[in-house]
Amino acid sequence: MRIRSRLARAALGTGVLLVVVLVAIAADAWTALGARADGARRTRMERSPQWKDGHFENPQPLWNDWWGSISAMFKASPDVGPAEPPPSVPGDRRQFETPPATGLRVTWLGHSTTLIEIDGHRVLTDPVWSDRASPLSWVGPKRWYSPPIALSELPPIDAVVISHDHYDHLDHPTVSAMKNWNTTFVVPLGVGAHLAAWGVPEARIVELDWWEHTRVRGLDITVTPARHASGRTALDKDATLWAGFAIHGPEHRAYYSGDTGLFPAMKDIGARLGPFDVTMIEVGQYHSAWPDWHIGPEQAVLAHRMLQGRVLLPVHWGLFTLAAHGWTEPIERVLAAAAQGNDTVIVPKPGQSIEPGAPSPLERWWPSLPWDTAAQHPIVSTQLD
Repeated sequence: MRIRSRLARAALGTGVLLVVVLVAIAADAWTALGARADGARRTRMERSPQWKDGHFENPQPLWNDWWGSISAMFKASPDVGPAEPPPSVPGDRRQFETPPATGLRVTWLGHSTTLIEIDGHRVLTDPVWSDRASPLSWVGPKRWYSPPIALSELPPIDAVVISHDHYDHLDHPTVSAMKNWNTTFVVPLGVGAHLAAWGVPEARIVELDWWEHTRVRGLDITVTPARHASGRTALDKDATLWAGFAIHGPEHRAYYSGDTGLFPAMKDIGARLGPFDVTMIEVGQYHSAWPDWHIGPEQAVLAHRMLQGRVLLPVHWGLFTLAAHGWTEPIERVLAAAAQGNDTVIVPKPGQSIEPGAPSPLERWWPSLPWDTAAQHPIVSTQLD
């Protein structure tokens, strides 16, 4: 009886401890999870052509090989992350005091975060300054190097564009630090609910559906279609919209894809809003088991052509481990595909500023590591015809 009583007390104690731990984790993550849209915001979402049966949908649904996704975790490259932090270019706001000679300059800060200087204005894409792409500060994909430029050292930003609400694109601590900035946040439908919950004034949130546009201090910003998904928990899948952005200044045009698979309307974006002086298209974090979620290197080059882009700056690589491929594989495959069509690709170091209209000679700043070719691991999105 004594042994049974001790076991019961031990089980009770373990259960209480588990509950306490789970409550602590929930409390730590709760704010970062964001908020659901309601009221007028929800009503507007429900009027969207992309809204079906209580959530947003792609015109071409995403195809998934679930068994392939599971098996991929056991076949990861030994080089999914760098052995040591890749080289970066540290900087501060002084580097932005001299305007770009060509009128267009892009500073890649890793993954999908870029600072675009275009015709006297500045746009920041998907800003992530946290150590982890996660609602928790102690678990989740960890960045490989510190931000090249401190958030407090950025120059005044006219617009912040956020493509969707996944954690590697919508970062709660970063947005909270920016909430009092004199900037306009341009986001797809529903994402504004997260921003408002984190203290961004509603007056500085512009939510748009695909093909809608707004004007921010001399820039025209159009929300463009993308082929992806959204969600910050297991219970809010596709509750907000995902998108790319076309940014038009008086003299230059830039395109940012957000996360996307390849889809036929890429041609429409190019025809209606191009040509683009620079396209910033995601190239990493792909697998053949989910070919519609992320476009992959070769299809990124194809999309660049469909968009009528002049210079391609690959993004969505070089900061987080989110897939099983080697960390240098995306850029190697992009360069191989671009060489076949004589496409111009720029590959700045993290933190490096570069003018697409006057690109510097390509510097291979990443190490030479084994990588799978397109023939070995093809990424081909479905339903393209």
